[in-house]
Amino acid sequence: MTLYQWFIFFLIIQIVHFIGTWKLYEKAGRKSWEAAIPVYNAIVLMKIINRPSWWTILLFVPVINLIMFPVVWVETIRSFGKKTTLDTVLVLFTLGLYIYYINYTQDVTHIKDRSLVSPTKTGDTISSFLFAIIVATLVHTYVMQPFTIPSSSLEKTLLIGDFLFVSKFHYGARTPMTTVAAPMVHDTIPIINIKSYLYDDNEETAKTSWKNKLQLPYFRFPGFEKIEKNDIVVFNWPADTLYNMYKPADRRYCKPVDKRTNYVKRCVGTPGDSLSVRNGVVFIDGKELILSDRAKPQYSYDAKTDGTELDRTYLLKELNITDGFGYIKADSVRFFALTEENMQRLKNNPSIKSIKRNISEQEDPSIFPFTKKWNLDNLGPIYIPEAGKTVTLNRESIAFYKKVIGEYEGNDLKINGDEIRINGQIAKSYTFKQDYYYMMGDNRHNSLDSRFWGFVPADHIVGKPVFIWMSLDQNIGWNKAIDKIRWDRMFTTVGGDGEPYSYFKFFLIALVAYFGISYFMKKKRAKS
Repeated sequence: MTLYQWFIFFLIIQIVHFIGTWKLYEKAGRKSWEAAIPVYNAIVLMKIINRPSWWTILLFVPVINLIMFPVVWVETIRSFGKKTTLDTVLVLFTLGLYIYYINYTQDVTHIKDRSLVSPTKTGDTISSFLFAIIVATLVHTYVMQPFTIPSSSLEKTLLIGDFLFVSKFHYGARTPMTTVAAPMVHDTIPIINIKSYLYDDNEETAKTSWKNKLQLPYFRFPGFEKIEKNDIVVFNWPADTLYNMYKPADRRYCKPVDKRTNYVKRCVGTPGDSLSVRNGVVFIDGKELILSDRAKPQYSYDAKTDGTELDRTYLLKELNITDGFGYIKADSVRFFALTEENMQRLKNNPSIKSIKRNISEQEDPSIFPFTKKWNLDNLGPIYIPEAGKTVTLNRESIAFYKKVIGEYEGNDLKINGDEIRINGQIAKSYTFKQDYYYMMGDNRHNSLDSRFWGFVPADHIVGKPVFIWMSLDQNIGWNKAIDKIRWDRMFTTVGGDGEPYSYFKFFLIALVAYFGISYFMKKKRAKS
């Protein structure tokens, strides 16, 4: 929906509210016209139901307002003496329209100093549960979100089994675009495997369906920093067309931006950069990109041996090779992911006669923009779009930017030979509306990244991983739980220089101190 359409929708809601509550406002000692003034009517209503004025803000926060509306409906009828279970059920199942019935047919009296304590234990439990969901959803949406590393594309920096906290405020929290959705659930509700949001699942009708029109425009609060090269970033996968993120795709599915699968990669190209990859090394504007010291890029290698089979324990423990290796024949072994450091150590192994990095030489049609004779290790140059910058459009350049123009920036793009039309007009150039980024995994030969699907739009950015609170080794079973936990990774920061440092011991000290002080204070109060 456009801003104008949302404004009209907002006014309709205000009219519906006024018609259904103006008599109740009068019975509460207010003026009837107060029920008609947008926002102000909500502030007044909070006074009528004896709730704090800041609740008004929650009524305008997407997703959270879906929880708040039913709460306010129940609080409203209870403020006028309607507090039976039947009253509660009626107001909820009629989506608040039961208030119309009370407004026009019931001679009710406003209870000014109504007790806010639920008369039943069940009601008190439900109220506490709803409040906990609201707080958790606010934190999850605008402050910090938990995230799990599912793949090895950033191995050595982030490992499979790392549990992260992702900051939403570093780059600026993005408001939800999908308005009707379950709180704190992303694409699919686990176990029951149904969509967590209301949206048209038909690709052909998604652009015109009323469900699709319940999308809010993209908005992001100001952040504390910009995305820089070398930053590890969580974003919505632009190429996501998986119907169910827990199952293989059985059909193409047109997803809302904020419900696309969350990915984590390293940013290697920022808006306005000219990026190239030569023999697996990234170059920006002709200069090699110097990675941070925590980044350990990995490549696949082929090694010749003297026929001695390499010990698996040695590879897993001594070299920490966790992304696999396969024996090709008696005197050869292929390593799928080796750092430079491990490659040098392998060279010194008496069983290794020679070792050589695999550099792709064959043309790969799956490499973006799918029209060049490029491959995984050699591609570019590619200009990364920057908001406000203009590029020339022709048969060659349109391959890079057709998805940007047509899908990400919402234009009607038609290409007929050398003729390019944008919104019906012949176009020789195009000015970008937002910034874009180029993301890659450190595991260069085992990462589904921008090399395969192109740019990441700014409106797809989710946040910045800042903290590892738990890490589980996937190669160790739960029967060895103590060994399964990577204790040295717990409570370590993701960014920064030097080796990661664990703050776990400080967390334990703080936890012991908290419980100790709480116990002491409790005993002191008991004596008093």
